[in-house]
Amino acid sequence: MTPEQNQQLQAHVSEIAKLLYADAQAQGLPMGNLIEIEMAVRSQLLHHVSPEIGIFLSTQRSAQTAATAEP
Repeated sequence: MTPEQNQQLQAHVSEIAKLLYADAQAQGLPMGNLIEIEMAVRSQLLHHVSPEIGIFLSTQRSAQTAATAEP
């Protein structure tokens, strides 16, 4: 990853963290200690982030497969 890509990634991660924090507060998820924070983060990653990454990677894979199948 280039330094520019890393900087862009960090900016996006920071914005995602803000959204997930606001969502956790709105849901009333407990975040009083590190264990509760970790549980909230894991839950949000499983429900919001991982599915989107999976869809993106699946779409990329399908596009690559289609491109190699064309004559």
